[in-house]
Amino acid sequence: MKLEGKVAYITGGTKGIGYGIAESLLEQGMKVAISGRSQESADEAVKRLNKPDRVLGLVSDVSKLGDEKKAVAAVLETWGQLDVVMANAGVGHFAPIDELEDDKWHQMINTNLNGVYHTLKASVEALKTSEGYYMTLASLAGTNFFATAAGYNATKFGVVGFTQAAMLDLRQYNIKVTTIMPGSVSSNFNNNDPSDKDAWKIQPEDIGKLVVDLLTMHPRTLPSKIEVRPTRPDLK
Repeated sequence: MKLEGKVAYITGGTKGIGYGIAESLLEQGMKVAISGRSQESADEAVKRLNKPDRVLGLVSDVSKLGDEKKAVAAVLETWGQLDVVMANAGVGHFAPIDELEDDKWHQMINTNLNGVYHTLKASVEALKTSEGYYMTLASLAGTNFFATAAGYNATKFGVVGFTQAAMLDLRQYNIKVTTIMPGSVSSNFNNNDPSDKDAWKIQPEDIGKLVVDLLTMHPRTLPSKIEVRPTRPDLK
């Protein structure tokens, strides 16, 4: 895929990994729509990205299919095409299963798992037209289970399975599908405040570089599931 002038939509793109991906795609000359839960956060991210002619800030709650349909419609109305979709929005709550609150379980299911379905459902026809690329942001928690993470593990195992099955369904349309599974990332996830203490972690721009590499890879080759981890976690 030649990236100059292509259009991407990134859910949860106002900060963290999604924001890092947006920066990387803009550097390649792409047009990028980012969504957040509030217009204020979307507008602030657009301002920081400093490419007003190539960035669109949208409000969407990915747990609602209607929101995602409106977001995709706004992208198509603005730029007339959609080539890349990154289902990145996610939340995490961690507690032993006997202590995990019901509303937090459902928030993770609705955002992390239902959200990736809603994003694909809203964008799949546009991706058929462009023969585009759909990506999900999963986690190493989608293959490695650990205590206090039953709800989070359930969603990320689900994201991995959903994405790999969708890949088999959609490749007949020349749509490429990949799930990216990072370990520890320096981001705002789980109320983290990124600082120098996170230098050992994967950085958002590292995931952005990975996304660019995937998009520019020869179309005959599809890395459909990618695990990414810090090189030296012992340095934390």
